[in-house]
Amino acid sequence: MRLLENEITKRGKVINNEVLNVDRFFSQQVNTELLIEIGKEFEHHFGSKKIDRILTVEASGIAIAMAAASFLHVPFVFARKNPDPLMEGDSFIVSCHSHSKEQDYSLFVLKDLLPAGENILILDDFLSNGNEIMNLTNIVKQAGSKVIGIGVAIEKAFRPGRQRLEEAGYPVVSLARIEKFENGKPVFVKTPKKFGSNIGSSD
Repeated sequence: MRLLENEITKRGKVINNEVLNVDRFFSQQVNTELLIEIGKEFEHHFGSKKIDRILTVEASGIAIAMAAASFLHVPFVFARKNPDPLMEGDSFIVSCHSHSKEQDYSLFVLKDLLPAGENILILDDFLSNGNEIMNLTNIVKQAGSKVIGIGVAIEKAFRPGRQRLEEAGYPVVSLARIEKFENGKPVFVKTPKKFGSNIGSSD
């Protein structure tokens, strides 16, 4: 998705040729026009599938899931990274580890927000090692539902996340695939100008 690649190049901040900071358009400040186009792009990829619900993670995944949900006409649910004292009812809980932040945390989703027997689309802002998204798939399994696809805005293609997810049987769509960081800049994977279930970046 060329629009997203341009925004990453223009406003993203690469730290130590390893971490991409997206505060200026995803995390703290949200580029709403970009998010609308991202929602349309995910609708293009997943609109032909039967989707009952979208699952994502707070915080950056919320805007992406909301944009896609508005075009797919389904509700979305986000996993919390910390328990909310006002949460009432039983929750699905999985333990996670963030390599970029070097910290452990847990994901919480109220059980009544993920009914059994549904088709779930998982969306997130980043795919790197795949740990967080794999944990979301575990929550879906606990709920007795099925993951019908995984969509991410930005993929670090030099990390093993896509391979892990595809080996587990999940189709992955990423809108911008980064081959590497070089001299503080992202280098994007070049892909054919066509759409498909495994496409990484499209115009």
